[in-house]
Amino acid sequence: MIELHIEPFGVEEWMNRYETKAKYNIAETCVESLKVEELLNLSQDPAGAMRDIAGIKLTYGEIPGSGELRRAIASLYNSMDEDNVLITQGGIGANFLTQFSLVNPGDGVISAYPTYQQLYSVPKSFGASVHLLPLRPENNFLPDLNELEVVAKTAKNLRMICLNNPNNPTGALMDGDFLKRVVDIAKRYDAYILCDEVYRGLEHEASFKTPSIVDLYEKGISTGSMSKVFSLAGLRLGWILGSPEVIKQCFSHRDYMTISCGLVDEYLALIALKNRDRLLERNLKIVRKNFKILSSWVADEKKVGWIPPKAGTTAFLNFSDYGISSRDFCEGLLAETGAFLVPGSAFGPEFNGWARIGYACSSEVLQEGLKCLSSFLRKVEGEVNNAK
Repeated sequence: MIELHIEPFGVEEWMNRYETKAKYNIAETCVESLKVEELLNLSQDPAGAMRDIAGIKLTYGEIPGSGELRRAIASLYNSMDEDNVLITQGGIGANFLTQFSLVNPGDGVISAYPTYQQLYSVPKSFGASVHLLPLRPENNFLPDLNELEVVAKTAKNLRMICLNNPNNPTGALMDGDFLKRVVDIAKRYDAYILCDEVYRGLEHEASFKTPSIVDLYEKGISTGSMSKVFSLAGLRLGWILGSPEVIKQCFSHRDYMTISCGLVDEYLALIALKNRDRLLERNLKIVRKNFKILSSWVADEKKVGWIPPKAGTTAFLNFSDYGISSRDFCEGLLAETGAFLVPGSAFGPEFNGWARIGYACSSEVLQEGLKCLSSFLRKVEGEVNNAK
């Protein structure tokens, strides 16, 4: 009998266990979430939008997602239209459905690492042979393309390369030229590239826009959501972008997981997308301001290392000089101060000594959380010195 086994989801288990106990949640990955009232106020007619919501009949909507919503999502990309879009239950639903639809037992899958664990644990649970491609600080947490070539050549039945751009937890960013080199490798093996792009649009440099894999490669698949960039994680609404053939396969498998997403969720998502310029102005202001706050803090903490993130809402901080495991460090920090981080070990044992911070919360929460973090570092440092 074949037994389906999937590894425990390290980050999610950590968040589930501790997040509600935090006073200063500086582990959150979404840009400071909107209230419904704030979202409606982005529209031209908030009262009219509220009346529309009150009048929605709570039945099934269009099964793949409304045409208007899919067109709005397609407009976020350069070469897509509504037939290239499938609505899912969050970005996590998009990643799962893509791999469930396209990866078979015995296939080879390459995944960047560290990244969102779903991208490598899910295909492994399906019986795929998963090869982890390490992202190292000495390479600015970007894939080593020579190493990728070697792994692709040796992987049996290479089916998919999994990326996360911008990357969670490191904030590393692959530009168009870099991605084209990844595409060249994938083409040689006729492999899909699945790129989780949920942080795409939160670049620190105003002149730079993160390219999407679907605009660079005919077998590229992009997943996204309303959670991170649009501050609407509570809608639980995401999407898959890909060729009509990929969308057809995913739609067929989706019948076993989802009928339709919620009509109210779709309506609210459409308001955000129609007013995305105003929403992104708000969110980029938060991200860029808070990145400066975090950068200044790291500069003052001489024993804390990092590779400064280029985009997104997260950074990987190195506390290894303090000689304490990342889990003990984060548990002690929470218990002592109420500040909350994610230990690097939740991403894998190789990252013990690191911790993920999310810096797109309110600036006040970030500043208070960093004060707590500095205070806790002084305590740990004192204990280490006393032990000598």
